[in-house]
Amino acid sequence: AENGGELIFEKEGVYLHTNAKRSNEDTTIPGFIRIIERVRFTDGEDGGEEETKFDPGYEPDWAVISTVKQTRAKEQLKITLMSCSVLLPPGQWGSFSLPLSELYSLRRARFSLGRNFMVLTSRGGHPLPPLHFHRGGTRELLRAMQRYIRLAPSPVDGRLFLAYPHDSGALSQSFDELHLFDDTGSDLVSRFIQDPYATTFGGFSKVTNFFRGALRPPESPLHGCTPAGNHAPHTADDEPGFELITCQGAELGPRPTVTRGQPLDNWEQFLDSEGRVTDPQIVKELVFRGGIIPPLRKEVWKFLLGFFPWNSTAKEREDIIRVKTDEYFRMKVQWKSVSEEQEMRNSLLRGYRSLIERDVNRTDRQNPFFSGNENPGLTLLHDVLMTYCMYNFDLGYVQGMSDLLAPLLFVTQNEVESFWCLTGFMELVHQNFEESQEAMKQQLLQLSLLLRALDPELCDYLDSQDSGSLCFCFRWLLIWYKREFPFDDILSLWEVLWTRIPCANFHLLLACAILVSQRGELIGSNHDFNSILKHINELNMKLDLESVMCEAEGIYLQMAQCKELPVRVQEVLGLYVPSSSDEESPQSEPKETDGLLSQSLARGATACQPSNPHATPRPPPTYP
Repeated sequence: AENGGELIFEKEGVYLHTNAKRSNEDTTIPGFIRIIERVRFTDGEDGGEEETKFDPGYEPDWAVISTVKQTRAKEQLKITLMSCSVLLPPGQWGSFSLPLSELYSLRRARFSLGRNFMVLTSRGGHPLPPLHFHRGGTRELLRAMQRYIRLAPSPVDGRLFLAYPHDSGALSQSFDELHLFDDTGSDLVSRFIQDPYATTFGGFSKVTNFFRGALRPPESPLHGCTPAGNHAPHTADDEPGFELITCQGAELGPRPTVTRGQPLDNWEQFLDSEGRVTDPQIVKELVFRGGIIPPLRKEVWKFLLGFFPWNSTAKEREDIIRVKTDEYFRMKVQWKSVSEEQEMRNSLLRGYRSLIERDVNRTDRQNPFFSGNENPGLTLLHDVLMTYCMYNFDLGYVQGMSDLLAPLLFVTQNEVESFWCLTGFMELVHQNFEESQEAMKQQLLQLSLLLRALDPELCDYLDSQDSGSLCFCFRWLLIWYKREFPFDDILSLWEVLWTRIPCANFHLLLACAILVSQRGELIGSNHDFNSILKHINELNMKLDLESVMCEAEGIYLQMAQCKELPVRVQEVLGLYVPSSSDEESPQSEPKETDGLLSQSLARGATACQPSNPHATPRPPPTYP
């Protein structure tokens, strides 16, 4: 017995990683883990008693002091605790404990094909520090836990298991319907929507802390789980095996070396006698390969962003400008004609105006086009954003949109044209700004899939430091790296991304390229969660765009060559070709991207056997 309870399981050789602030202290503390079943007798007269967990005595980045309110019972209450005790200098013992009924999830992984670790997350949303099992024992621990709870594998991560009581009715529902990323933190989302400058842009850790919880929400409603049964985590005969969502066993082969080309510098050669663009695909490929010279951006951007159709004549474009100018000013008049008295009764419009006025005064003020007081560029920025609220009142204005407009206004130098270019840009990214943030969560998940296929060891390291959600990439994806590169580089980057070549998710490959370029610093310097955040955030304005784009394209070509790539990764990259019975599936890759894929793959990666017998192998890509 242990303190009046029955000792169910005990394992020594468990090391706690504390992320201690003092660099002269070892960040791993030896100890043991136990599962104890205790019986408490209550008279049922009060509301329950509070049990306080112990303070381990050091300064971790997570809280171990909390209380658990026990439910009322007339006779007795059985409590099953998982406790971890550690030896603290100078020889004093400290511990923390967690009732298994309060366990939300556990994540298992193996770092560097050696040390096994496990991360537990409570239903309060607080992950405990990684527990490293230097002497094995995770399989036995899980078996002991399953006497009291069910462990259901997540559909999006084979190493993540959600905990449910044995009598949970949710387990009778279909596991395929489980939405891991259902969000109950709407208050936090709303706070982010209202002031992302104070979260993402200003206090970077605040939005990170939100996503640490949002990606694994403890109280998320269950839309479905595994069918009833014993869903133990998959283990191999050796201690222990792990099921990964990666291209485990797939050899990616060498990464092709990619170089950038010359920018598009002759626009007239692509126009016929009536002004139509004769070959839009060639134009896009040239833009992807080398960008556009600055004098041509004003014209070409309007095609890339859908203001002008590619097959329109010069005369038709004149008509479009006339119609769109009239439409723009009719919308502008709508908000300009609202009196102060009317606006006092329209809290939504008043809120939009307030946010816009605040953001306009801090958007790209170092750029001469927006610098200084009483700058006409600031007035245009304000007016275009207010008019967009009339154009899309459901979305209205969300902070960050001023970052998207500023380069458009700088290039076009025209109020009307910048507005319609903004609407085209927002067609690509508007979901990033929606209150549910589902699109952002999905992109982080897709980024995780790509990175794990590319560099599983880096992913395991990030997991071991509770950084596997990649939430520190949130700002990159939200506004397409606007805060990570200098203003002139953003002009070059965005025109490349607008081509949608080689795939619609090329911005995710850019993130992979950046993270892989930092793997030596991240792993070699033994960063913890906070220092990883700090290091990534300090990369802004220090990255070389040309190198990042070349590396991102090389990663795409490297993955495109491997026929053993998991289907989910193929789908993210637009490489998945369905079987003949599904030829008309919308998942198939658009034809216009086929021509870009490169002859450099002939240099070569090794061929692999398809992992999906129903998928048609994709032919080796070739450049035109």
